[in-house]
Amino acid sequence: MTHTDTTTLWRPTGPQELALVEAAGWRAWPPRLPDQPIFYPVLNEDYATRIARDWNVRASGVGYVTRFEVRTSFLDRYDVQQAGGQTILEYWIPAEDLDELNRHIVGRIEVVAEYR
Repeated sequence: MTHTDTTTLWRPTGPQELALVEAAGWRAWPPRLPDQPIFYPVLNEDYATRIARDWNVRASGVGYVTRFEVRTSFLDRYDVQQAGGQTILEYWIPAEDLDELNRHIVGRIEVVAEYR
């Protein structure tokens, strides 16, 4: 598989979600909670960093930026959403599609930054 077959995504996350990712062998995101109908991976590291640093740290004392690769063919069914400024781009993956997204992750979910 060539690199163009995958899309790099980032996800800001807190310690509880990260512990579940670790428990899944760094290969899957945990199911959404009832009040989380959508999984929001983002399209650039800067946006993920801002959320991890400014929101996750406030909410739980620590924020992580994770990076992972997903088969582009899976993502093609979703539109990129602009959630604010020009670089605030994310996918809105319905919770019921998360298992399928996990099956399309290539490699491992990596922690690329930590903020406290």
